[in-house]
Amino acid sequence: MCGRYASSRRPEDLAGIFEIQKWEEPEEELAPDYNVAPTKEVYAVLDRPLKDVEDPAPVRQLRTLKWGLVPSWSKTPEGGARMINARAETVHEKPSYRRAFAARRCLLPADGYYEWVTAPEERQLEVEGKKKRSRKQPYFVTPADGSVFAMAGLYEFWRDKTLPDEHPLAWWVTCTVITTEAETTPLAVAPAEGPRSLADIHPRMPLMLTPDRWDAWLDPSRTDVEELRPLLEPPPAGLMRAYPVSTAVSNVRNNGPELLKELDGPEEGTLF
Repeated sequence: MCGRYASSRRPEDLAGIFEIQKWEEPEEELAPDYNVAPTKEVYAVLDRPLKDVEDPAPVRQLRTLKWGLVPSWSKTPEGGARMINARAETVHEKPSYRRAFAARRCLLPADGYYEWVTAPEERQLEVEGKKKRSRKQPYFVTPADGSVFAMAGLYEFWRDKTLPDEHPLAWWVTCTVITTEAETTPLAVAPAEGPRSLADIHPRMPLMLTPDRWDAWLDPSRTDVEELRPLLEPPPAGLMRAYPVSTAVSNVRNNGPELLKELDGPEEGTLF
């Protein structure tokens, strides 16, 4: 899954990486965020025609969206916090995501994502109620070459009918991260002790799209589901590294570059 990630690149940097043509600068630029959590505002890259122009051609844009997708048909936005992830295997058929998959795809830029290790035997004891929730060791997963981690995402528009058209909050634009099965192959760079693959950390991972897939993924003229599904293939193996970080990241109130500092090993009292 993807429940937290880090995103510290400035808009001007993202504009160069993703060849952004239009950026509607908000009143306040999003600050670098080292502990992005659901319901936060995040940057997204998408291709969409501009408003109030004659040319209908899609334009590469950098937009600010809320993480946690609210389907257009939803009566309230309250379920958005639960729809932070969509499974690659079923995204084309689930009512909450299938329309967005066909027409409203985006990229969510990140430095990498956090995941917490739960060993299988510990997880089973928790399920059986024989063990209290264990203190889990967080890991940061990021491209080994330092490149941007471009997560496949979907976005959706939702109209708050309790507000007038001119109200600035009348329309919500929300997003979700697509996840896939975690790699079982060895990490490009693994910690000295602990997990050797992404699957050792968690059975799911965000779907990272390599640059050769960006244009096809963002192209809104591609609407055929069967043509789109091959884009959901996992990236080539061996691109990622993972390392232990402080358990301070487990508290969403903590935020700063120190959260990305690599530890020599797992913190005392944590799994792995």
